[in-house]
Amino acid sequence: MNVTRPRLRTTVPTALLAAAALLALSACSTSDDSNNGSVPAGSSGKTVDVRIPDPGNSGVLALGKKDGSLDKALGKVGARVKWTGSAGPFAPAAQAMNADQLDIATGSITSGITSLSQRPGFKFFTAVDPDAKGEGILVRDGSGIESVADLVGKKVAVNQGGTGEYLLLKALAKEKIPADKVERVYLRPDQTAAVFNAGQVDAWAVWATYAVAEIGSGKAHFLADGEAIGSDNYSLNAVRTGFAEQHPAVVRALYDYLHTASVKEKKDPAAYLNVFTDVGPTAVTGKAKEVQTEITAASGTVDPIGPEDIARFESVAAFYAEQKVTKEKVDVAAHLLDVEKLT
Repeated sequence: MNVTRPRLRTTVPTALLAAAALLALSACSTSDDSNNGSVPAGSSGKTVDVRIPDPGNSGVLALGKKDGSLDKALGKVGARVKWTGSAGPFAPAAQAMNADQLDIATGSITSGITSLSQRPGFKFFTAVDPDAKGEGILVRDGSGIESVADLVGKKVAVNQGGTGEYLLLKALAKEKIPADKVERVYLRPDQTAAVFNAGQVDAWAVWATYAVAEIGSGKAHFLADGEAIGSDNYSLNAVRTGFAEQHPAVVRALYDYLHTASVKEKKDPAAYLNVFTDVGPTAVTGKAKEVQTEITAASGTVDPIGPEDIARFESVAAFYAEQKVTKEKVDVAAHLLDVEKLT
């Protein structure tokens, strides 16, 4: 049984302070519009546009968008949000940041590492502890699969190089099962539910964004969740490197907002669900709402990246290299910001 490690948040050492598919976006990050009396973000007095994927119907950013509190917080440092595209897998968001089409994105350390192994134009500046209850390996009720060992010879859907592949490989390694004994079926997570429910794969390694609906349907459950697997899969916020260098005070203000709001969300998860609508495909209802509320209440908050987090990031990077997901071990520490030192 995995023992949850104590959190002793400290800041990143000074030496580490480094100077889904989206629509074509303007590369300009500032606007000539008046900042309505807010503090100028630069000597030009222009308002800084922070390009962030639209958050959808739930979560801290969704509520911040609806009630205007996010723009109010950023307005104090001469910035405002420009919502672009929609939130999705981190890989395309990383590509958008590299292409100067996006400034902020959220992803996992697992997908982050595979993106860092390419041509990274971003850095991570916040960490949320691994989701012990909301991620794992899903199986259909009555499938006859009752242990990780039962996956041998089976097909498991995963997103390549991201959370799903990591969870499966980590679970197999823990049970000392060779990875090639289980067939990995690489699918985009937003295309996997139909395949999973049709029985075309035997299991699905996935995280809360997609797992909640399946568990809430009453037809699936976690064979092993993040805690049982021993997951080190943090959720992180990334910022485009050029943006962080030009507007450090904006990044700090965004962190302050996210941290405070995530503490509130943990205490009252239901207030952050169905922000814009409680009906339709984006609404979380019935049993799924109960599942999501429980997961959020048990989850971590948005915090600075500390030395103990970095050690676990490096562990994931080493594991990915060992499993040949990446060609070599990625130096995660070289791509982190100490957000508490940004002003």
